[in-house]
Amino acid sequence: MSQQPEVAVLLVSHDGSSWLPAVLDGLIAQTTPPARVVAVDTGSKDGSADLVRAALADRLPLEQRSLAGDTGFPDAVAEGLLVLAETGTEGPGPEWVWLLHDDANPAPDALAALLAAAAARPDADILGPKLREWPSLRRLLELGVTISGTGRRETGLERGEYDQGQHDQVREVLAVNSAGMLVRRQVLEDLGGFDAALPIFGNDIDLGWRAAAAGRTTLVVPDAVVFHAEAAHRGIRRTPLTGRHIHFQERRAALFTLLANGRGATLPLQLLRLTLGSLLRVLGLLGVRAVGEALDELAALVSVLRHPGQVRAARRARRAAASGGTDRARVRRLLAPWWLPYRHGLDLASDLVAAATNQAADVAERRRIAAAERDAAAGPPPARHRDEDEDFADTGIVVRFLTNPVAVATAVTVLALLIGVRDVVGGIAGGALSPAPGNVGEWWALHLEGRHPIGFGSDVPAPPYVLPLAVLGLPFGPSLLMSLLMAFAAPLGLWGAWRFLRVVARLVTPYGAPRWLLLWGSLTWALVPLVAGAWGGGRWGIVVAAAVLPWLAHAALGFADPDPGHRWRAGWRTGLALALLTAVAPPAWLVVTLLVAVLLGLAVRLLPSEVGDRSVWGPPVAALVVPLLVLLPWWLPALFEGGLAGTVLDVGRWPTAATSGWDLLAGRLGGLGAPAAVGLVLPVLAVLALLPRATRIPVVVCWLVAAVTAVVGVPLAVTTIDIAGPVGQQPGLGAVLLVLQGAWITAILLGGLSLHHLGDRPKPAQAALALSGVAGLVAPLVGLVWFAGWGAEELDDPAPSDVPVYMAQRAERAEQDGVLVLRGSTDAGLRYDVHRGDGPTVGEDEIAALTPEDEQVTSTIRSLVTSPDPDAAARLADLGILYIVQAAPADGSVAASLDATAGLVQASSERGTRAWQVSPEPGPLPSHHAWLRWLLLLVQAVAIPVLVVLCLPPLRRNRDE
Repeated sequence: MSQQPEVAVLLVSHDGSSWLPAVLDGLIAQTTPPARVVAVDTGSKDGSADLVRAALADRLPLEQRSLAGDTGFPDAVAEGLLVLAETGTEGPGPEWVWLLHDDANPAPDALAALLAAAAARPDADILGPKLREWPSLRRLLELGVTISGTGRRETGLERGEYDQGQHDQVREVLAVNSAGMLVRRQVLEDLGGFDAALPIFGNDIDLGWRAAAAGRTTLVVPDAVVFHAEAAHRGIRRTPLTGRHIHFQERRAALFTLLANGRGATLPLQLLRLTLGSLLRVLGLLGVRAVGEALDELAALVSVLRHPGQVRAARRARRAAASGGTDRARVRRLLAPWWLPYRHGLDLASDLVAAATNQAADVAERRRIAAAERDAAAGPPPARHRDEDEDFADTGIVVRFLTNPVAVATAVTVLALLIGVRDVVGGIAGGALSPAPGNVGEWWALHLEGRHPIGFGSDVPAPPYVLPLAVLGLPFGPSLLMSLLMAFAAPLGLWGAWRFLRVVARLVTPYGAPRWLLLWGSLTWALVPLVAGAWGGGRWGIVVAAAVLPWLAHAALGFADPDPGHRWRAGWRTGLALALLTAVAPPAWLVVTLLVAVLLGLAVRLLPSEVGDRSVWGPPVAALVVPLLVLLPWWLPALFEGGLAGTVLDVGRWPTAATSGWDLLAGRLGGLGAPAAVGLVLPVLAVLALLPRATRIPVVVCWLVAAVTAVVGVPLAVTTIDIAGPVGQQPGLGAVLLVLQGAWITAILLGGLSLHHLGDRPKPAQAALALSGVAGLVAPLVGLVWFAGWGAEELDDPAPSDVPVYMAQRAERAEQDGVLVLRGSTDAGLRYDVHRGDGPTVGEDEIAALTPEDEQVTSTIRSLVTSPDPDAAARLADLGILYIVQAAPADGSVAASLDATAGLVQASSERGTRAWQVSPEPGPLPSHHAWLRWLLLLVQAVAIPVLVVLCLPPLRRNRDE
């Protein structure tokens, strides 16, 4: 019978008093007791070292060492090996070292099983037990471990898999966990122990990888069982090495292990893969609201990349240790297959689809139960509801559709809206809407530039809507995108209004509003920007704002949610929606800010105890701050570059006709829109909605919103801003008009709920309500017919350009080949503008109009047209002007002065106009580095994804999975 090999236990502890008593009992109960125990404690403050001493001092030979609290596991093991070397001077010392953690409880026969496997396989140098979860005792954690090409720790086990003996075969693996690892002492010393660069996580895989590369064999022995609490991995125990950033340490260890042990030939590709993969993981973690882990992921990547010397030193050490050659075939066989990360990606996609499906089913089930409870509490619904909610389960989809009047009416409505926007096919421009740029790159350049090559150069920031257009334009292109926005804004607004009005009605009555009333309200809302003339006038910002506003209002209803977490999410969602609304209708922020201030003021007056909670007033305030943060690259530079007027103007090409108070009341923009009688129906019906007592309070709230909006609208309506020509430009009233109309539509819908109880009212009241209902139904139908037949005809085509085609083509090829266009005469006054690129496009109009006049340029042009100036042509060339065009009718005195100017050569032009070419031709325009612009863009780029994540529902990620 062979002699039992000598085994020394190396126990490492750190604040493990919660688990040590059971671990020490398991160590004492071993059927094959170890020869000695070396206990290394790393700065425990809970008496762990005393527990070890009290339990083992009288039972097993024990040596103890205490180290600092920030000592890593590799250094603790190295200290234990030194102790073994010091106490083994009289003999060879123990052949095997059994590593135990203070949270790893071995089964009584664990060591015996490991030694039996070592005897059966003399080639084995490292052996590891089966790890099961502690305290559940049945769930499998690891039976050997390897690593994928993306740094994922691979166990080969299913999530939450229980031990049923399905993996009980001794087999070779890349590595085993250091909790319960049995390793030949000489092999551990020859390999240099655990790498100190991996102080707490990943050192077991690194050791196994180095052992495999050196030709050593690592086995997993399922008959040996160790129960592991994984205290550090699960965050149960905080150490100075991890703190709160456990994911940082784990990912850093994975990245370091791959880079330190990977093949040198593939190292650049591996580095690129890990960098891109880490960035994708950051986005994925943000998508599930794991913001802390996303930041840890990014920090881990930066930590490894910013210390390349550590990786180079580790690779040199491994090359020196492998002087006898590297067993690459063994390593390649034991590493995870190359395709495994892709399978995990498919599994994740399947899990997300399943989770979304299950969540939708749960939401539907909760709504069904809630509806049943409301019906049970409120009694039988009115007869008018029974026809609408009748179940057609025994009929086909087509039959159910054709027999549902609301469904048919909705389909006809959407079809009529699409017929009305038929002119968008093939691109759209006219009125306040300029042509779209040739490619989406022009929008991106406009957004990123600090100084734009517009006119003679402009520092006015790009309009805030340029970024969303640039993002949405990537799959569609600018021209198609603008057509899609103008075509589908109304159906999208109809959908959003339906959702908002349905929730509002349910807040008033448990039955909510009937579908025909919801259809009326949503259709009327969808028609507001269309019959107001915004569509026909090319005021695309108002059209898009009408699609965004009901979704913003729907999100804002979450402020009344009893759950503080839901209120905060409502604040972030409302803020992002308000940022988008402000981007296409800047005065909307002023309107919403005043509304929030008034509503909070009333809440303080009426509910002072409730408003004191930060989760009550905080979300509305956060919603107002979000646009200021997201739109920072727009409004902050506008304060200093003369573009502040853009914060109170509707977007698009100016000037536009002024809108009077009467126009606002009738829901029309100045000089545009359907007949005024159609729009006047809404305020009249909104007044009548105050009559029913049951819904009077919410209707009064709607009128309060309308009154506050009017307070903003009055000063805007009587103000003129000195831009866009001698007549100036009225501030934007599009947002005011939309909020007014929305408040009236909501009030009418709430008042319309009383139509269900006509039988309970006197005959005169029945007649008045019925007459009001007929008028309310006819008004949107008239507006829909008007828009479908004639509304789009108001969209004027852009005025023909005075720039000859060959000059426009030259300007399109190079920014410095601009065309200076002169209009007017010396007697009536001269005006000038500059044509560059493909002409004024969406996004450039506001910059050109808001750019302050350059007095030096004006002086140069004045000297050019009044008398021959030999230096004027050279100055124009420096400003990037290649041609001068005098628009028809050409002033003879101006033309004579230009003819006599040195450096100007007559060029061909259209009849009635005159043209000259500047000689010599201008060189490239100077570049400008706007560092402040890039800083603001960085803030925006960080803020948007963070806010999007905050808007998402909470998704908890279990570290055990």
